[in-house]
Amino acid sequence: MGATATSTMTLGRILGQLARQRGDAVALVFEGRTTTYGELANHARRTGQALRRAGLIPEARIAYLGKNSDAFFELLFGASMARLVLTPVNWRLAAAEVLHIVQDSRAKVLFVGREFVEMAHGLLDNLPEVREVVAIDEAAGDWPDFRSWRDAGPDTRAGDNADCGDVVLQLYTSGTTGRPKGAMLRQSGLLGLRDPSTRRPGDWNHWAEDDISLLALPQFHMAGCGTGLACLTGGAKGILVREFDPEQVLDFIARDRITKLFMVPSALQIVVRSPRARDIDYSCLRTIAYGASPIPLALLRECMDLFGCGFVQMYGMTETSGTIVALGPDDHAAGDARRLRAAGRALPGVEIAIEGADGAHLPVGEVGEIVTRSIGNMAGYWNMPEATRETLYGGGWLRTGDAGYLDEDGYLFIHDRVKDMIISGGENVYPAEVENAIFGHPAVAEVAVIGVPHEIWGEAVKAVVVCKPGQVASGQELIAWARARIAAFKLPKSVDFVPELPRNASGKVLRRQLREPYWVDKVRRVN
Repeated sequence: MGATATSTMTLGRILGQLARQRGDAVALVFEGRTTTYGELANHARRTGQALRRAGLIPEARIAYLGKNSDAFFELLFGASMARLVLTPVNWRLAAAEVLHIVQDSRAKVLFVGREFVEMAHGLLDNLPEVREVVAIDEAAGDWPDFRSWRDAGPDTRAGDNADCGDVVLQLYTSGTTGRPKGAMLRQSGLLGLRDPSTRRPGDWNHWAEDDISLLALPQFHMAGCGTGLACLTGGAKGILVREFDPEQVLDFIARDRITKLFMVPSALQIVVRSPRARDIDYSCLRTIAYGASPIPLALLRECMDLFGCGFVQMYGMTETSGTIVALGPDDHAAGDARRLRAAGRALPGVEIAIEGADGAHLPVGEVGEIVTRSIGNMAGYWNMPEATRETLYGGGWLRTGDAGYLDEDGYLFIHDRVKDMIISGGENVYPAEVENAIFGHPAVAEVAVIGVPHEIWGEAVKAVVVCKPGQVASGQELIAWARARIAAFKLPKSVDFVPELPRNASGKVLRRQLREPYWVDKVRRVN
């Protein structure tokens, strides 16, 4: 069984409890290196001591610029013990964007992966607050390697004085609507919605001692970091990979007998379409979780048929410390098409409401902005009080920026980001719903829907489509396909075909970039 989380527990204390209970059990396997829970607790403690030796005071920031590594979790648990804040940096960003995040966080120590040593050298002249650099993988010039740095001093076995209210993780949002914002996440938020003591054996979110999870999503992302924490605080084994490669997922399932897996829909699509996908034994799989973007119903059914395990849709965001709503295996197994389009129901301890433009909570079935209240809500945005006030407001509620509605059974249905809503002839059109209708066409690989100016209707719906290799389709054919699935006023009035969709460093489609050519001569981006 995993450790028990309570309102007074911290990451460090949970790890210490697991080390006492199951010290010889494997916690992580990474590139041939196996770490037990006892070893992980020892390494994390020594990491915390090394951070104190560096002269860091509580609430100071440390930055991690590297691909996935077991060192990341040693740093996270060690930062917890030293009452410091770990800031993972999205390594897919350009150097200027990386510089902004490290500068903005005011990090005192920078940990650098082997792939980014050259980039880091080029940035240091503009990072006066960074007083020490540590190479994650091996020594780089004057920088010590992480393990030598960690173990350089005596093991003083200093106590863990962390508080559950401490901010321990600062994750930067992707910045599709402006410069990235550092969401400050508390110990209590990261642990409160993952309390192992509230999960019964057999529940999809229960972690058993024999569970084996593939930890492949990037650790700078809430999904990657959160899945790793759920695995480790639950006492299970994590198979950690440096970088996610959908083509290798089948190898890990076959070789390591993975029981729990989290993938985004685009990765699921690649895996399920692999020529080898029908040759693998999936009997080890218990749960596949998916989230981070909507999944077309046709793709979901294809995955359910192939893998034959429990499926869980997760909805959450960085600012909520991850998942707050889930659609569990029972709902998937029922096969109801309408229910499968739901995000799910709120997790225990989470409140969900739908807010109208006037700030009032809307009744069942009405679309508005999704707002939430729970222990998982962030402490705020680092050094951005105005942005914090816009997102966090009266009584602990948080505005998600997503549009949706609740049905009579408490299931949440998501339409799209509020900012992406299209208003055509006075009717609201949500891109995700139109995209879902088009995606099932056999020639369509990807689709994004945007609003473009229209002289009569204000805005018209346009679909931007990427076809599958060797497949072709006409715009009229796709519109006819969608007509059988959505109301006429939601149908695209035109279809553009492109070789690929523009995405940001986190993989999100940049609808703003798709829209820009059509709005370039407009004073406002609504019509």
